[in-house]
Amino acid sequence: MKGVPGKACALPVSVTKGGLSLIYLLEDDASIRKLVVYALESQGFEAQGFERPSAFFSALSQRLPRLVILDVMLPEQDGLSVLTTLRQKSATAALPVILLTARNTEYDRVQGLDLGADDFISKPFGIMELLARVRALLRRAESGGTAPEYRAGALRVFPDRHEVTVEGMNVSLTHKEYLLLCLLMENRGRVLPREILLERVWGLEADRENRTLDVHIRTLRSKLGAEGARIQTVRGVGYRLSDLEVLSAPLSPDGVLDPPV
Repeated sequence: MKGVPGKACALPVSVTKGGLSLIYLLEDDASIRKLVVYALESQGFEAQGFERPSAFFSALSQRLPRLVILDVMLPEQDGLSVLTTLRQKSATAALPVILLTARNTEYDRVQGLDLGADDFISKPFGIMELLARVRALLRRAESGGTAPEYRAGALRVFPDRHEVTVEGMNVSLTHKEYLLLCLLMENRGRVLPREILLERVWGLEADRENRTLDVHIRTLRSKLGAEGARIQTVRGVGYRLSDLEVLSAPLSPDGVLDPPV
C-alpha cells in the first residue's frame, strides 16, 4: 500500500505530493494559521490548515501527513485530547507532533510531552524558530524514529512508510483496512476479541448485529491473496493473525480453520 488510502480503495492517498512533505496545522486563530501555512509552503512543504478538530480528523482519514502542528486551545476539544486520540491509533501513534500553546508553564509542557508530543513551542513564537523545529523533527523521525516492520510469511507491513506488501507487491487498502491489519499484525499469534477490534479501529461498542468488522475482514482476506488465510476466525471470540511462516491448514469459506483430518 503506497501511502495511506482514504475511505475508498479507488482513491489511494500518499503522504507526499510531488515529492513535498505534507504538514497539517490545527490552529483556530485564522491569522496565525494563514501565516504558518504560508511560511511552510515558502520553505517547500505542502501545508494544510484546519480551524476545528472535526475538519482535521476528516482530512486525516483521507491522507496522513508527515508531521502535525497542534494548538492546545481549540474549539470542540482541546489539543491535548486530539493528541491523545492520535497516540491511541496505530496509524498515527508515531506521527511527529509539535504543540503550540499560549500557556507557558512547566506543567503544560510536561503534560503535553507526557501525552506523546515530540516538541513544544510557546506563543508568541518566531516563524524561523518554528520552521527550524519542523525541519529538526522531520530529520529525527526519518533517521531514528521509524516504526518497526511487521512480518508474517510473505506479508509485510511498514508503518513508517504506511505500506503493505505481499511477496514484494504493494497492496492498496482503505484507511480502516490498514488500521485493522496493523492491529492484527501488532498482536500476531494472539486472539483479539471483537469488542477490542471494533473499539480500536472504529470507536464502536461491540454489537452482535454489527457486521462492519466481518465485512472488512472478508475484504482484507481477499486483497491479501494467499496471505489472507492468516486472518483466522475464532468462533464466539474474534480474530487472530497467524504468525506461522508457512500456512498449511485449509480455511473454510467463513475463514475458520478447518480441523486436521
